[in-house]
Amino acid sequence: QAQLVESGGGSVQAGGSLRLSCAASGYIYTRYCMGWFRQAPGKEREGVVAIDSDGSTTVADSVNGRFTISQDNAKNTVYLQMNSLKPEDTAMYYCAAARRVSYWRHLSPAEYNYWGQGTQVTVSS
Repeated sequence: QAQLVESGGGSVQAGGSLRLSCAASGYIYTRYCMGWFRQAPGKEREGVVAIDSDGSTTVADSVNGRFTISQDNAKNTVYLQMNSLKPEDTAMYYCAAARRVSYWRHLSPAEYNYWGQGTQVTVSS
């Protein structure tokens, strides 16, 4: 069964850093597009960053220059490195996967059909 498991969330002060991890089951990782999304209370889920099977990445303007996605193929794990965190980055962060996503839809939650349980990130001012 396809499975995504996130970890690494927590509480940090503004300006700090966190690294989230998403461990994927084997078949869901290979040749899949992997994305990180977040949802704050009362807001819609939004795409943060995605990496496709060819290694190309898409980054939301709101986190560009601060967040970076990477992957460790040997561990079937995708990482989200978050630097210079701001209070507005506070949200539940989700890892997601999809077999095929057009690059202009990389940050659209509707394109993804496998989701992790989420990990909370809280940034205090």
